[in-house]
Amino acid sequence: MIDFTSALYLGLRHPSSLLRPWAQMTAGRPAALASPPMARSVAGDLAALTGAERATLARSTLHVFWDLFVILTRDAKAIYLDAGTYPISRWGVERAAVRGVSAQVFEHHNPAALRERLRREVRATIRPLVLADGVCPTCGGSAPIGDYLYAVRQHGGRLVLDDTQALGILGRSPDRDAPYGRGGGGSLRWSGIAGPDVLVVSSLAKGLGAPLAVLSGSVAQIERFEAMSETRVHASPPSFADLHAAERALQVNAVRGDARRSRLAALVRRFRAGLTRLGLASEGSLFPVQSLAPIPGVAAPALHERLLRAGIRAVLHRPPCRPDPTVSFLITAAHTPGAVDRALAELAGIVETGVVSAPLRSELAT
Repeated sequence: MIDFTSALYLGLRHPSSLLRPWAQMTAGRPAALASPPMARSVAGDLAALTGAERATLARSTLHVFWDLFVILTRDAKAIYLDAGTYPISRWGVERAAVRGVSAQVFEHHNPAALRERLRREVRATIRPLVLADGVCPTCGGSAPIGDYLYAVRQHGGRLVLDDTQALGILGRSPDRDAPYGRGGGGSLRWSGIAGPDVLVVSSLAKGLGAPLAVLSGSVAQIERFEAMSETRVHASPPSFADLHAAERALQVNAVRGDARRSRLAALVRRFRAGLTRLGLASEGSLFPVQSLAPIPGVAAPALHERLLRAGIRAVLHRPPCRPDPTVSFLITAAHTPGAVDRALAELAGIVETGVVSAPLRSELAT
């Protein structure tokens, strides 16, 4: 079985034998009471990577979003969500909404729609919050962060990004030789944008392969979150195993991250070129989540089932920015060119006759 369902985009797995040992899993104290020096060190390194003034760690993005919008909406009574926003951040918005905060959705990656909503609905006494994903994993597009931020600033509001997909993948100074950019610092580095009115929430569990989350922003915003967060009082902080995995992830990223991103880009290009030869397409860009465009006469659930029977595991899902199910291939730096070619060969057989001929397999292997 060839697996295209893992979001470990850089192929980082962090076996315990490669991590510094730890004497215990947890200190038994909530983060609000005491944070170990290692947590502060990892948070500092993540702030530097993402271009933020300061950062703080959490067990997951759910822990951050559970608190974040309740804290921010003490002085902002309206939230505007990009329609493609990931469900976990929406759960945080829903918690704020039950407390009387207005929550409205605007068209995916449409700054004009956001500007119009803000113009019509935001009064001078309201400081709006705008929420979006830094990268949409389905369409592969980066959010128009600069345009969103410009619209927000006209009303004295803030922009909140869920940058889980981009952390470890996108970075500064993208060009032909480095299509994902350099460093892996995420969407703000990619866009060259910064400011005290931007907060970024990211899980390290995808690009960097460590199961914990980081909130990055200005010193004032992070201090406010740490002082008011309920999950920092009532939920466990990241374990020492999590922290050691994050430590190694940052070390590997600093030394070999750009090489892994280059390998990843080459594999994604190979997959997309193969689809083109077959008369197929995937939506979006070079982002490692490649979602197939609709194939006439082939329903996504049936395609997924036939791939599975052929030994290819892909993801069948209904993304928030699309009305119909789709099949997505999550390509990582741990895949081989042969694995990509095998998936393409099976797709060819399914779409054409149900049987892949030897000449076609030979063509795809070249």
